[in-house]
Amino acid sequence: MTTPEAKPDPAPDLPPPAGPALRRSARLNLAFDAWLSPAAQAIFFVSIGSLMLVVMAAAVKSMGDRIPSFELLFFRSAIGFLLVLPIFIKNPLEPLQTKRPMMHLVRGALGAGGNACFFWTITHMLLADSMALQFSRPLFMIPLAIFFLGERVPFNRTMVSIVGFVGILLYARPFTSGFDANALVGATGAMFGGLVVVSIKKLAKTEPTRVIMFYYAFWNALIALIPTLFIWVQPEGWEWAMLTLIGFLGISGQALITKGLTLGDASALAPLDYSRIVYAALLGFILFGEIPGVWSFAGMAIIVASSIYLVMTEKKRAA
Repeated sequence: MTTPEAKPDPAPDLPPPAGPALRRSARLNLAFDAWLSPAAQAIFFVSIGSLMLVVMAAAVKSMGDRIPSFELLFFRSAIGFLLVLPIFIKNPLEPLQTKRPMMHLVRGALGAGGNACFFWTITHMLLADSMALQFSRPLFMIPLAIFFLGERVPFNRTMVSIVGFVGILLYARPFTSGFDANALVGATGAMFGGLVVVSIKKLAKTEPTRVIMFYYAFWNALIALIPTLFIWVQPEGWEWAMLTLIGFLGISGQALITKGLTLGDASALAPLDYSRIVYAALLGFILFGEIPGVWSFAGMAIIVASSIYLVMTEKKRAA
């Protein structure tokens, strides 16, 4: 997933369509540019992409009672991998020319771990709660930046990060009878997501974006396949269509958000990306009758407020 706290990667170099297809695509782009300004396009793409990812999460949740989380993740990753392959139609051997194969493996393993945790929380928690925990990723970027990137973090950002972790504790309630270990799984997934951001920063120094995308999708699919082989549940009828939809929505939503962030200010668009939590709450209520409790709302408010503050101040700090 594309994170608002990280500078988005530039769009991959896709082979342009030829002949009439090129002219038709150019006309559509010109019409869209005339209709909406770049800022409005950024809002449009991020909004639609966020909604698609929430619909994907709802589809995952609807199948979670029968299909294991790792199997759902496998289909999500494998379909995404197939959709990445056309990028290399001009140079199919380019991914094999990578200078850092082990780093790609590490990043893929971290991504697979984070996605597995996210899919687990989707199927075991309220949809809005799992989404809010995913957005706690900026909180983990503070300690990760200190230990892995050697960055000096201002005191105010450190304190806000600590406050954000209190929001995670409100979800988990470790000192009450309502302790929910699934919240800790979600927080672990967010930590893995932070490590993915760190690894991307290191890979981007030598690797093109399209190669990073290739190996991320490849390793996610391969790593998810291993446990899937042992817990495989045969999909039936309509479930195949749902699995395909999950893969399509996942890769498409990420692509639209990345496109939007390349057109607009990532820090300014970050709060808009957090609309996924609102979408998740609405879909959770409509589809599953979910109503977050007081603890959920309290934890959600603290995590979102802390994360948005960290994302918004990151631009000023880096300037």
